[in-house]
Amino acid sequence: MPAPVSGFGTCVSRLFAPLTLRGTTIPNRVWLAPMCQYSAIDGVPNDWHLVHLGSHAIGGFGLVITEATAVVPDGRITPYDVGLWNDDQAQAWSRVVEFVHERGALIGVQLAHAGRKASTSRPWEGRHGTIPADGTPVGGWTAVGPSPIAFAGYDVPAVLTLDQIAAIPQAFADAARRAVSAGFDVVEVHAAHGYLLHQFLSPLSNTREDAYGGPLVNRARLLVETVDAVRAVWPDDRPVFVRVSATDWVDGGLTTEETTVVAGVLREHGVDLVDVSSGGNVPAEIPLEPGYQVPLARAVRDGAGLPVSAVGLITGPEHAESVIADGAADAVMLARVALREPGWPLAAARALGVPVADARWQPQYVRAALG
Repeated sequence: MPAPVSGFGTCVSRLFAPLTLRGTTIPNRVWLAPMCQYSAIDGVPNDWHLVHLGSHAIGGFGLVITEATAVVPDGRITPYDVGLWNDDQAQAWSRVVEFVHERGALIGVQLAHAGRKASTSRPWEGRHGTIPADGTPVGGWTAVGPSPIAFAGYDVPAVLTLDQIAAIPQAFADAARRAVSAGFDVVEVHAAHGYLLHQFLSPLSNTREDAYGGPLVNRARLLVETVDAVRAVWPDDRPVFVRVSATDWVDGGLTTEETTVVAGVLREHGVDLVDVSSGGNVPAEIPLEPGYQVPLARAVRDGAGLPVSAVGLITGPEHAESVIADGAADAVMLARVALREPGWPLAAARALGVPVADARWQPQYVRAALG
């Protein structure tokens, strides 16, 4: 880790204050949200992932989180997703983890299963829907889901049997165990954006009539079982996050009130922070505007009594600072603005007058802070 550097600035910023969860202290509240890169072969991260995540660690983010990392091959969104279903992938991740740690940042892994939204093309390839098994340049596979209900424009998924459902928490736990060996500081269970665990949570995609469908307690069962399995193998001093879509933004879908209830249950099962997003399970009219999801984060935080992060068109330093200072969230996750500006936290610290050492300027970059 680089030696601290001194410099001008006297601002006491909530955004740049550390946050301790269990025995893990994250140096600030500006975190890199998981963003799919669709750039791996056979699930193995490579130089692209090293530079993508490493550049944001250099840029001052306190925590960087990997893209959705598949726990099984058929859980990938595309054939080019990263994974943690084998030891070769874990070994490749350890190189990325080491570099991020050398820069003084922490790193989390988001574990995921795409469910009915699996086996699709990369966004820039101009094709929408399920890749057939004989597709080119690579073939797809049969996606699975809680019910025979397709995501818009995709093939109808195969319905998971009870035996298949029982194997899912173990797949997440096995991936979490590999994440420990790779040195990750945080694990996040992906239960948002219309992927498998969200599909179970939402009555729009889950019409089962067994123990995993119907009332909220049943629709949340797989998520709770998965969290229990992950928490059982994850070190006690490292936090577990869960990313949720607070609402489907559609009548009859998952609501913020239901998500808050689920978050309260997750707190009792060892979850340390809920990463609050929204949508993604069905087409919806979403009122996009700066900070449009911050009220959702505040509702979950207040109702469930545990820390949350907020995400969604938070782009300005003053706005990000206010989200933390006003008590709406405990951290902000930056996504597209972070792709445009990997050094966003450093620029924000300079704009807010945060001392150089508090902003984690690298020694090689510190002259940009002072002049």
